[in-house]
Amino acid sequence: MEPVVMVGLDGSPQSMAAAHWAADEAERRRVTLRLTHAWPMLAPEPVRAASEIDQNYWAKRLVHKAQAELQARHPGLLIVGNLVADDAQDALVKAASEAELTVLGSRGLTSAESYFLGSVSMAVVARATRPVVLVRPEPREKRTSPAPGGVVVALKLHGPCDDLLAFTFEAAASRGVPLQVVHGRSLPLHAYTPWGVDHDIVKEITEDAQKQLDQVLRPWREKFPGVEPVGAIRLESPAEAVVGAAEGAELLVVGRRKHRPPLAPHLGPVAHAALHHARCPVAVVPHD
Repeated sequence: MEPVVMVGLDGSPQSMAAAHWAADEAERRRVTLRLTHAWPMLAPEPVRAASEIDQNYWAKRLVHKAQAELQARHPGLLIVGNLVADDAQDALVKAASEAELTVLGSRGLTSAESYFLGSVSMAVVARATRPVVLVRPEPREKRTSPAPGGVVVALKLHGPCDDLLAFTFEAAASRGVPLQVVHGRSLPLHAYTPWGVDHDIVKEITEDAQKQLDQVLRPWREKFPGVEPVGAIRLESPAEAVVGAAEGAELLVVGRRKHRPPLAPHLGPVAHAALHHARCPVAVVPHD
């Protein structure tokens, strides 16, 4: 199967922001960019039909216009269009299973929009078996300036994390940017005293977490000698720690367990907070 970066198009500014991000990523990976537009009402392709009677004219126009815009900025990139006669959610989940990376648009961060990312994007993130990146449109004044930060990853210190760290280190290495590995941990109740927090307990928890973090990162430092990860232990809720650390980042990476209990939500609290509140693109990496 040919490696591709796939982006979902629906004609919105969000999806075009995602398409531009996906084109940069496909060029960086030296793979094909696939533009996918799904709509259940697409008609069977006629042998010959004038544009005025082609029922798929507007769907084709959407994809062709995006392709032309992206090709002008990336003349050496192979870009292919793909129209799918299916429900957008199902079509994108299937397409995501065949892509190295799937990129989707996400709404902005107004007071209302921060809680509503769109049912299609969230469903794909929750169901995809491979990494998915959600991209928000950048404010107009920031579109000509590069992102000031590097890559940030949220890391638990218990359980498997190889898929998450492989994606993160590769992302930092390919961009040549700093990598910050963030572990958030809430203080236990016994750390609090009537006059504040017990500094001895805080020191003990921080040092223990830092040792665990260094141990987890040691083999990845050896595998990616050009990337020097900086570990950050934040004694606050993991969700707050990650969203705070991602301010100004170029990319935030969070994990999602592929197999969760039947009644548990598809996304954990850290991934949920990142998708709803981080301002930078967020990559969600499924892992065991």
